[in-house]
Amino acid sequence: MNLGRTVRALLMPRRVLTLALLVAAWCALWGSVSVANILSGVLAAVTVTLVAGIQPGRGHVRLLPMLQFLWLVTIDLVVSTVDVAWEILTPTDHSDEAIIAVDTGIETRAHLLALVVAITVTPGTAVVDSDVGTGRLYLHLLHADKADEIAAHVQRLADLAGRALPVDADREEVLT
Repeated sequence: MNLGRTVRALLMPRRVLTLALLVAAWCALWGSVSVANILSGVLAAVTVTLVAGIQPGRGHVRLLPMLQFLWLVTIDLVVSTVDVAWEILTPTDHSDEAIIAVDTGIETRAHLLALVVAITVTPGTAVVDSDVGTGRLYLHLLHADKADEIAAHVQRLADLAGRALPVDADREEVLT
């Protein structure tokens, strides 16, 4: 890749937004906005995007499905936190733990990873194991009677992850 092409790729509006967000994250990690943090953040962001081999038009995020995915995970966090807190604070143990298998239909490692993270950060449910060959997840539940509801919810999360993060099958490691 020649230098002129690299500079043009970095100055595309979407790429500028990506670089700006990476610089903002860099400053947030350092805890302050200063000239040194901004300059080092720009250097880090440009280096990361070049080394990662990010090409224009590839690896984009679809905004609406991503917002739906994040909203659903946020709601899950709130509801699950209240449920687990209630379970802990009440004197009677109403839990009926189970491990279930959920076939997600996910075809790429990136989508499986996004789904595993979304499930694992939610209190009360954890990914115990995953079969990357089939996209099957093994989940630990606090309430076995909600297994069908949770399996359907995981399917919805998997669908949103697939729509939010489109991948190029030529570059992405496909599961099967």
